[in-house]
Amino acid sequence: MAAALPPATLEGWYALHQMFAVDWARLGAESADRREALLTEAAAHFSAAASDAGWSAAFQLVGGGADLLFVHFRESIDEIGGVETALRRSRLAAYLRLEYDYLSVTEAGLYHLTAEVAREHEPGTEGYDKAIAERSAQEGASHQVKSRLYPRIPEEMRYVSFYPMSKRRVAGDNWYLLPIDVRSQLMRDHGLTGRRYAGRILQVITGSIGLDDWEWGVTLFARDPLEFKRIVTDMRFDEVSARYGEFGRFFTGIRLEASDWQNLFAP
Repeated sequence: MAAALPPATLEGWYALHQMFAVDWARLGAESADRREALLTEAAAHFSAAASDAGWSAAFQLVGGGADLLFVHFRESIDEIGGVETALRRSRLAAYLRLEYDYLSVTEAGLYHLTAEVAREHEPGTEGYDKAIAERSAQEGASHQVKSRLYPRIPEEMRYVSFYPMSKRRVAGDNWYLLPIDVRSQLMRDHGLTGRRYAGRILQVITGSIGLDDWEWGVTLFARDPLEFKRIVTDMRFDEVSARYGEFGRFFTGIRLEASDWQNLFAP
């Protein structure tokens, strides 16, 4: 079986995570009327309910070197670009400084499916390509996979944690040189750890190979922020993370509702 065989993937919404610092001194110097107009506009950017076309949400960051996290999901990268441009042109933009952003697309990695097909067909052949396409379409039609590609966040999950990650490529621990069946088993074990948090954590995996500096983004939503510590700790002990995982910065926040903007930006 080919060691370098990549897994089939399914993609859904594009995602953009933006971390901003607020110019509190400049904002505080504005008149009450000016500040009220800014807050009304800011809340309006995030007031639309989630739909089949995507959604946006704002979070107050706690730590992490920034003040606000904006998360956007849209059907196309063009629409993500439109959201980004609209925010840059808003009045609020004059009081924000971008500290970090991350572009990716929701992804379901089909490791197990790819390993199965590779046992039945020679990779690169017409039979292999046809079987991958057919079985990927079947996977994509399932409710479970659709919920990963087009995520809707439960209202009661107010807390968010985001971090980027990559798989290691060093001598002796190179993820990309492992046979597909080995990677499939490692990812299966890793997934079983995550499933223990079903109902407590909603995890959104976004792929960013070719789109950003890291290879994946992980966005976690929870009712209790301590669940972030628990699930990440548990997963660090899986071999796929312990040997092959490399992680970037972590950002943790609290979702802002329309009424929260006034309290956050109060003088």
